Formats: sequence, C-alpha cells, structure tokens
Amino acid sequence: MMQKGIIEQLTGETGEPDRVAQAGRALAERALPALRESLNAELASAVDVEIDDVTVGRFAQARPSEGTFGTMAVAASETSPDALVLVSDAAAAALLVTALFGAEPDQPITPIDREPTATELDVIALTFEVFARVINGSGERSMTIKLPIPEPLAGKELAKRSLRDGPAVTLRFRLLLPGGSGTISLTMPQRVLLKHRALPEGEANAADPRWGAHFGEEIMRSTVDLRATLAMERMTLGEIADLEVGQVLALPEGAQASTQLSSRGRTLFVCEFGKLGQNYTVRVSEEFDARKDFIDGLLPG
Repeated sequence: MMQKGIIEQLTGETGEPDRVAQAGRALAERALPALRESLNAELASAVDVEIDDVTVGRFAQARPSEGTFGTMAVAASETSPDALVLVSDAAAAALLVTALFGAEPDQPITPIDREPTATELDVIALTFEVFARVINGSGERSMTIKLPIPEPLAGKELAKRSLRDGPAVTLRFRLLLPGGSGTISLTMPQRVLLKHRALPEGEANAADPRWGAHFGEEIMRSTVDLRATLAMERMTLGEIADLEVGQVLALPEGAQASTQLSSRGRTLFVCEFGKLGQNYTVRVSEEFDARKDFIDGLLPG
C-alpha cells in the first residue's frame, strides 16, 4: 500500500501523467476564447486572459497558502462533491475590482493585503461563475458541475474548509491589465477530468464546420417563450404576509419604462410597457446590461 501511494503521488491516479496533462492543456485551450469573451462581457475594462500553466499534482494543494489573502470556492458535480476548486490570488481580486468599476487600467494594481470586502467577494463570485460555466461545457461531454456554484470563501471561513487529497490537475489562468496581473486557478480530480474530457487515441479534435453551421441554423429556428416583467416596490416579508385578495399595489415611478423581457430565466432587453388598441405591448428600448445591473445591486437603496 505504501509503494502504491508513493507511485500515485509521483505519477497520478492513472500512472499516465502525460495523458492527464495533455487532457488538461486541451481543456484550457478550448476554453480560453470563451473565457475571454464571457469575462469581458461582465467588465468595464477589457482584461486579457492567458494560460499560465497546466500541472499535475495533488488535490489538497489547491487551497491558497495561509496569509496570502486568496479566495476559494468548491463546486460539486453530479458525480463528485468537489469536482472543481476555484482559487483567486490577491492580485486577481484587485485587478477584477479595477476592471469592473472602470478605474484607470493603466495605473499600477496593488494586491489586497487584508481580508477581501463583501464587494470584492461579490466580484470574485461573478468571475468564478464565468470560469465554472465555461469549463463545465455542455452536451455529452459536460462535466455536470452544479451551477450556480457556492459563494467564495476567505479568511476564517476558508481556514475551516478542508479538502480531501488525491491526484489532481490544475489549470492556471493569468488575467492581465496594463497595470498588473493576477491568477485564477482551477483544480479538479484527475478522474473527473479524464471521465469527461479525455479524447481516445485518433479521435478528431475539431468538428466539421459544416455541421456547426447546420446546427446553428436549426437552433435559430427553434421557438422560446418570452416573459415581460414589471418592477415592483420592495416589501418586507411581513407586508407580503398581510396581502389580501383584491388589494391594489401601486407600481413605482418609471416602472413602465423599465420592463424586463426575458426567456428561460435570462434577461434579454429593457422595454417600455404600453398598449396598442386592445392589446398590451412592450417596446424594446435597449439590450439588458448585466454588468450595470450587477453594480446597481451593490449600491444601497
């Protein structure tokens, strides 16, 4: 048993560290374009994303080092309670706040040297969600990660969170602004990676582009339900409990001009509610800005 444990530590669960590293590298390279696009859709300043490194190691080593003010989130999948560990270093946290709130990207970025604030944790949570969604993929090769992932941990809460040990692979991405850089690391058990993302020998790495175009056309012909939602005033749980049948609730000022049009739980447009003849209508005003909505949610009142 001791000999088996030593061999596993050196070579990984499969005894094929090169195969594990290749699968991890292929996953990182396939995800990179989508990571850039999805992350920058949420930020005010464009952040470049690069693959920093892909390493084979141990799962327990994924957590941030003590005293580095890093943050960590552990995501479960349908087959594993800890299928993915996401870690942000202190430099990445400062960079993301700068990029989200539109600070001068050329100014030097100083890593935080304290526990992250609630706002910083919200920004990191937004970033972790983007990375987890892209890495998860879709279809038959999806890693079945349960989204949304849990909130990131820092400080005392992070210290209380233990990680089991075992063979793992880490994908390390570097985020860059002119004023500095930081890293986001994704660690997963080798068995999770190989189960969903290892390619058999000789399998083609790229699909026929004609099939992609045909599939895209079929998707565009599919029908979906649209839902228009008017904003209401905030109410306490006590006030909601006192509501009665027939009671009339007043809409806040400007509610008609901020109707949200959504489909399958995703908000698409901000619209103006109105009426044309006997029919109620919504007129599309602008595309829904998720970043602006996120920032507005951070502001009081």
